[in-house]
Amino acid sequence: MRDWVEDQLLPGFEAMTLEFPDDYDGRVAATLVRLPAGSAPRGAVLYVHGFVDYFFQRHMAERFAAEGYAFYALDLRKYGRSLLAHQHANFCKDIAEYDADIGAAIDAIGAPVLLAGHSTGGLICTLYAARGAQRGEIRALWLNSPFFDWKVTPLQRAQLGMAALTGRAFPFLSDPRGLHPAYGRSLHREFGGEWDYDLRLKPLRGFPTRYGWIGAILAAQAKVHAGLEIACPVLTMHSDETDIVLDWRHMARWGRTLGPQASVLAFPGGLHDLVLSRREVRDAVFGALFSWAARA
Repeated sequence: MRDWVEDQLLPGFEAMTLEFPDDYDGRVAATLVRLPAGSAPRGAVLYVHGFVDYFFQRHMAERFAAEGYAFYALDLRKYGRSLLAHQHANFCKDIAEYDADIGAAIDAIGAPVLLAGHSTGGLICTLYAARGAQRGEIRALWLNSPFFDWKVTPLQRAQLGMAALTGRAFPFLSDPRGLHPAYGRSLHREFGGEWDYDLRLKPLRGFPTRYGWIGAILAAQAKVHAGLEIACPVLTMHSDETDIVLDWRHMARWGRTLGPQASVLAFPGGLHDLVLSRREVRDAVFGALFSWAARA
């Protein structure tokens, strides 16, 4: 763990490198980002991004700070600020690899957190809240369009299973087609969207989708589907058919099964990342979020 320094991607933010033992790719690090602020009477929030993603949502951090929260975000190992030249980008063999990143971030924050995860980050945070070593330091869990299942046809689901089996022996084999660029184009200013971010860290067609990663995701989703008992309050948010990445019905179904204090809210017309939706939708998201968090 190093000292806080000026973040190189978002002026006004600070970053800290979290170091870990080498893994199958070699050197490993994660990056904790914060928005320096004064008092935080409502405590701290720790945000975890999705797949082919990193933290760039300045407006979300500023909104949390305005509501009285100390805002932190985590660029997981092999993502965004943490991606090293020798690594397989955005890759893991097991979702549990990220447990160390979240645990170290909570240690660095030094206080209980409202843990927040988007898409794949939502899946990661869900399992951490259920089994992570620092789960007692999570006072509430907010899930923004969590990746609880794939939006695929029956044939494609069978193909995913075959890829996962292949990935046990050859984890770094990948699907050469990449992601469909439509979602990225809907976000980025260069293509008519509202937001600006680094296309090297969040490319339109993503990074190679490796078979070992597919297996890790399927295994993690199976744990969610088998049932969890997360002790803290959990809020799952989803959109409708305007989410072109995942199926909102999966989020609605599994979000209600996460524990005794689980609730689900829908925001029709929202994008996959709800906080990047048009202003009226994201304002509704933030309003509902902070109302829930005040009661959690």
